[in-house]
Amino acid sequence: MTETRRIAVLDIGKTNAKVLVLDCATGEELDVRRRSNKVVPGEPYPHYDIDALWHFFCETLAQFSAAPGFDAISITTHGASGVLLDEAGGLAMPVLDYEYEYSEEIRAAYATLRPSFSETFSPALSGGLNLGAQIHFQKTAFPAEFAKVRTILTYPQYWAYRLTGVAANEATSLGCHTDLWQPGQGAFSSLVDRLGIRDKMAPVRSAFDALGPVRPTLAAELGLQKPVPVYCGIHDSNASLLPHLVGREAPFAVVSTGTWVINFAVGGDLQHLDPARDALANVDAYGRAVPSSRFMGGREFELLTAELGPYPADAVREALPDVIQSRLMLLPNVAEGSGPFPGRKRRWVNADGQGEIKRWAAAILYLALMTEACLDLIGADGPVLVEGPFAANAAYLAVLQAVLGRSVIGLSGSTGTSQGAALLAGIRLLPATSKPAEVWALEGLAAYRTAWKTAVQES
Repeated sequence: MTETRRIAVLDIGKTNAKVLVLDCATGEELDVRRRSNKVVPGEPYPHYDIDALWHFFCETLAQFSAAPGFDAISITTHGASGVLLDEAGGLAMPVLDYEYEYSEEIRAAYATLRPSFSETFSPALSGGLNLGAQIHFQKTAFPAEFAKVRTILTYPQYWAYRLTGVAANEATSLGCHTDLWQPGQGAFSSLVDRLGIRDKMAPVRSAFDALGPVRPTLAAELGLQKPVPVYCGIHDSNASLLPHLVGREAPFAVVSTGTWVINFAVGGDLQHLDPARDALANVDAYGRAVPSSRFMGGREFELLTAELGPYPADAVREALPDVIQSRLMLLPNVAEGSGPFPGRKRRWVNADGQGEIKRWAAAILYLALMTEACLDLIGADGPVLVEGPFAANAAYLAVLQAVLGRSVIGLSGSTGTSQGAALLAGIRLLPATSKPAEVWALEGLAAYRTAWKTAVQES
C-alpha cells in the first residue's frame, strides 16, 4: 500500500469553500485555494451553485496533483444539507439553501410529522436547519420532480460520490439536528418512513471509511498518477471536535468558540437535554451521541465591541473586583434568538455612570456565566477545553474556571475543520498548545453568580 504523505481536503462552509493540502507528518498546511460559496436566488428555490463548486474543486485538485501533490482526499462540509439524486446519478433537484423559509402551511404540516425530541434529540429549528424539513418541503411543493429521486445523500458524502461513484450517508451529518436519526440508537428515525424515503437513503458508512479511489476517468482528468482513496467525510462541527477525542479520556467538555460558542459534553448522557434552551445531541466521528449546547458568544463579543470600543484586556482584571462588589451586570441576550435563556432581551443592571472598562468586565462575567449555563444544560463534567478566539482571553478563562470550580484549559493550534477531516485519512496533528487558566482571587464571585442567575430568571 502506498504511504499517505499528503492529504487534500475539500472544506465547504456556508460562506466560503476551500481546498487545501496538509502534510501528514506535521499537519502543516502546504497550499490552499479559496472561493466564495454563493447561493443562487430564484427558481425553484434558493440553492447552492453545485456546478461552480465542482469546477473549482476539479481545477484546484488538478493543480495540486502536480504540486504539492496528494495521496488521499477527505471532505468536510456544513450541516443541514442533503442531495437528491436521480436514476442516472445526477441532481434530481437543486441543493436547497437551508436558510430558505417555507410557507406557514408547509411548516405546520411538517410539525405533525417530525418525531419527538426524545427520539431524535433534534430541536425544531428555523428554515431548513432540520434536514427532514427540507425533504418534506421538496416532496410537498415539487411532487413531479421528487418522484424522480432515487438516492438521498448527506452533503459531505455527495462530494465523495462525485469523486468515487460510491453512494453513502454518514452519522455525523445525519446526527446534526436533521430529525432523520436516533443518536442514542445509531439508526434512522421514524421520520424516514413517514416521508417514505427509507429505500432512497444511501447506506450509512463510517466517517473513517475509504469509499474507493477517484474514478478512473476523473483521475485522468485531474492528472493523478496513482489510485487516490477518497474518505467518506464528516460534518464540520464534528471535524473540529475529533482532534480532542484522540487520546483523551472522557469525561471532559469542549467549548468551541467563534461566531457561535458550541459546547460538547464528551462522555455525557442525553437524559436531561432541554430543546427549548438550545440543547441537543450531536453524533461524533465514532458514532457516539454527544450532548451539545450553544449561544452566539462570538457575535455578542462583536456587538459589544461596536458598542463599548476595543476590548481592554489588560484593564479588565483590575476592574473585576469593583464590578463584582457593585453587582454591575449584563443580562441575556445580547444576540437574540438562541442560547440557554430564550426570549430574554439584554439588560444592564447597576450600570449608571459606569465606564466602558467596567462594562467590559461585566461582559466577561456574562460570557463566562452563559458558558456555565450551557455546560450545566448538557451535564458536562471533567476539565473544560476552550478553543478558538476565547482561548486567548485570559479573563474569560480565569472567570470561567472560578465559576465552574474545575480545570479550564485554553488551546491554540490546528484543531479546525480541515485538520479534523484530515484525521480521517491518518494525518498526525501536532498537539495544540495548552495553557491552563490563571487562578484569580475573585472575592464575592459566588454571591455575584447567584444574584446574576436570580436576575436572569426575573427578567
